[in-house]
Amino acid sequence: MNPVELKDIVGGALQEQFQIAFEKVAQNLQNPNTPYKNARGITIQMKFTQNEARDDVKCSVSVTEKLAPQAPLETAFSIGTDLRTGDVEVQEYGKQVKGQMSMDLRKIDGQTVDTETGEILEERSAKESVIDFRQAKVQ
Repeated sequence: MNPVELKDIVGGALQEQFQIAFEKVAQNLQNPNTPYKNARGITIQMKFTQNEARDDVKCSVSVTEKLAPQAPLETAFSIGTDLRTGDVEVQEYGKQVKGQMSMDLRKIDGQTVDTETGEILEERSAKESVIDFRQAKVQ
């Protein structure tokens, strides 16, 4: 039997479809939004049907790829009621609620440092750190 080259089947279309599927698999493997453990695959299927005389064969060729699905996304919402209007308020937030300030403080050489500004913060006792605005003087 004479050898059959896959690159020549359907005038080179099989090779072209395989290359497209291979690129899709490679992109899916590199996509950080897909699970890394899922196996990917490429299937080349060839179906042969012949006539009764067995002297003519039709061949159907298909190339399919199995990709990893997109990983589910998660978010969080803050929900509550506006006390002035009674309307329900919903707001999406990421690491913190919008409008809140976060401070990244670290101890360096025994001193507390704000890592964003580099400012060395004074140590205060628990009694000093609470400010009672009811007792504060109005200027």
